[in-house]
Amino acid sequence: MKPLTQLCTPLILACLTLCPPALALEPDHVTPHMRLYSVEGDFQLYRDALEIAITGRGIVINNVAHIADMLQRTRDAVEGEPVYRHAQALEFCSAVHSRRMMEADPRNIVYCPYVIVLYETVHEPGVIHMGYRRPAGGGDDASRECLERVESLLDGIVREALAF
Repeated sequence: MKPLTQLCTPLILACLTLCPPALALEPDHVTPHMRLYSVEGDFQLYRDALEIAITGRGIVINNVAHIADMLQRTRDAVEGEPVYRHAQALEFCSAVHSRRMMEADPRNIVYCPYVIVLYETVHEPGVIHMGYRRPAGGGDDASRECLERVESLLDGIVREALAF
């Protein structure tokens, strides 16, 4: 008879593959204006995971800004050094969150669309950074509550993508 550990190991590995453990990630950079997380890995894997985390919530990505490509394309014109190996910004809105946010205060339109960035620098290959601008605004309690929900949405998307 095989020991229990030999019987359970393939099952445990299968479960971890299908249902990865929750990622207890702490952001490495937080300011009133931004929150950034970093992990080691493959850019394209995390790029795909980010898209899945957004669209899996029924949200449509409006635009993808190819920032690294733009900087590379214009490098000779502005005589700059390479910054990124890869860098993209995904723009999207949530109809539910955006409507609530703007009904609370029409000036909150400045927070839409939401943007999550994903990048890998030339100086830290293999380290993927993902983050967003924090929708930290003033206004009344209803407005602040809506903006906190938007930040929670953005943070949840990033954490889900990084747990991939």
